[in-house]
Amino acid sequence: MPSGRDVAARLLVCLLLAQRPSLAPAARHVETRAAKSTLKLPCDIYAAAKTPCVAAHAITRALYANYGGPLYVLKRTSDGALHAITPVEPGGPANAKDHDNFCAGSFCNIHRIVDQSGRGNHLDTAPGGGSVPTADRAVDASRESLVVYGGSKVYAAYFEGGMGYRNDNTSGVAVGDEPESMYMVTSGDHFNNGCCFDYGNAETDNNDDGAGTMEAIYWGNVNIWGSGEGVKGPWVMGDLENGLFAGNHTRQQPGNKPLAGLRFVAAMVKGRSGNHWAIKGGDATRAGALQYMFEGPRPPGYEVMKKQGAILLGIGGDNSNWSVGTFYEGAMTSSYASDATEERVFQSIVEAKYQIAPTTSRRRANSVV
Repeated sequence: MPSGRDVAARLLVCLLLAQRPSLAPAARHVETRAAKSTLKLPCDIYAAAKTPCVAAHAITRALYANYGGPLYVLKRTSDGALHAITPVEPGGPANAKDHDNFCAGSFCNIHRIVDQSGRGNHLDTAPGGGSVPTADRAVDASRESLVVYGGSKVYAAYFEGGMGYRNDNTSGVAVGDEPESMYMVTSGDHFNNGCCFDYGNAETDNNDDGAGTMEAIYWGNVNIWGSGEGVKGPWVMGDLENGLFAGNHTRQQPGNKPLAGLRFVAAMVKGRSGNHWAIKGGDATRAGALQYMFEGPRPPGYEVMKKQGAILLGIGGDNSNWSVGTFYEGAMTSSYASDATEERVFQSIVEAKYQIAPTTSRRRANSVV
């Protein structure tokens, strides 16, 4: 019997097909077989630990071994056509050849980042909010390419300011003081001190609703609220609303060391009731590199969380959109994952073999949409 995730993926493809014929998944190219049958992927690992993903987003690859549905949807500006990009095979990397063919001779943006979990928590361009009232722009779909699994070209979501994605009507995402865990793979050398390159749980009304109404991973070197050790960063921190925190100090947090000089970074945040949360990070290409940045109570005023359950990417809760950053993959659960589970998820990230492309792959944007 097909899983709910498979059914959801098929329904999404059918819906896209009904709208535009060009959205049929292209023939799968399997010249580079990247996903091995023995490879455990992040959301399979979470599920096996009884902490299943409630949202699974990736531009680069499937996050389940049996997932072969859409990863993201392209929009071609020359004619407005939409096209879903799938893995080259279930559990594999994104089909960059299909991406290139569709966008040849035109500019494409990422219209939607599809939720692989089957819950429909897709990310579309973010509406305006309390900080920036205008809607955000979509990222240039071909701005950065890279390599995974030792030879498969894929693309990234490359944020350049004024860009963001959001879903204010989600399913299964933690609310109030409920537990949750999340991870993100991002670029270690593309960040700034603008607010706020986040991925995670946020307000459903796109406004700043006060302390504790967010719980999201932040990556960058903002230090006007809390920060990690040193003065330059960058740090993995948590955006809990009305502040970015590297632990339970409202200023500099001992032990949360900057992750400078890395090309690919894995970042994790998790929280539960009882005033407890944790931050982890490390080199996404090196086994055993995941380290605790902090574990313990939240900062004063955040003891009981008031999470609302929206999901955002690349922006702050009130649509503060001045940050830059790169998103490769990430997922969220509605449980507090064990250290052992997170170690296995991290190992799956390492096994994806994130690498820069053999030739320089960050081109200048040729359009703004």
